Amino acid sequence: MARIIVVTSGKGGVGKTTTSASISTGLAQKGYKTAVIDFDVGLRNLDLIMNCERRVVYDFVNVIQGEATLNQALIRDKRVDNLYILPASQTRDKEALTHEGVEKVLNEMSETFDYLVCDSPAGIEHGALMSLYFADEAIVVTNPEVSSVRDSDRILGILQSKSRRAERGDDPVKEHLLLTRYNHERVERGEMLSIEDVNDILSIPLLGVIPESQAVLNASNQGAPVILDEDTEAGQAYEDAVARLLGEERELRFLDPQKKGFLKRMFGG
Repeated sequence: MARIIVVTSGKGGVGKTTTSASISTGLAQKGYKTAVIDFDVGLRNLDLIMNCERRVVYDFVNVIQGEATLNQALIRDKRVDNLYILPASQTRDKEALTHEGVEKVLNEMSETFDYLVCDSPAGIEHGALMSLYFADEAIVVTNPEVSSVRDSDRILGILQSKSRRAERGDDPVKEHLLLTRYNHERVERGEMLSIEDVNDILSIPLLGVIPESQAVLNASNQGAPVILDEDTEAGQAYEDAVARLLGEERELRFLDPQKKGFLKRMFGG
């Protein structure tokens, strides 16, 4: 039976799809059969980051409505074994994600996959609530900004009250915090919240801190999850986050600004 992980946030533009791509890729690299599902009907982006947009024939809604089988819609990643993508529809309405239809697809996928990573739309619209409802675990993605953190707090309230686990009285959804676009120098200048500030507000376990990095944008533009770029701090930070998700203890890295060497201090750069 698959473990269902939703990647969510209250605010758009914080790096949910980037995170969904890297977390699912990392799980597959660890040997787990993993599918990443795009719940953002109408604004499909996951296939771009996963570099499979030209291979999309059928989508999530086609499967829900019986117009295609799951095998027809799933796209196998060409770079990582055990990784599959289920794209969203660009032309359907969000209401096409029916409760019964989503549950049926997730149940079918759970028979053959170890992990299902659900890339949620931002906020609390229909697609977001649908992805949150079925979650066993949630990765709440937030930037170190007051508005982003406040909106994430609203999402935590929904997870605790409106998920399937909450309705059934089961163990609660396991919550993880992923802090993205963290810049220590901006924190020092008071332009960003510190890790401690965010923890004080949200009070959920910290899965990882992804440093602000040009590598993230470069990877997205190239259609590659940044976790595959093992030479970058962002890629390594996502790999650390996957390890922690699987129960491994790792210290947080890349939190302090790089100290410049003597020549760089003298001559700049």
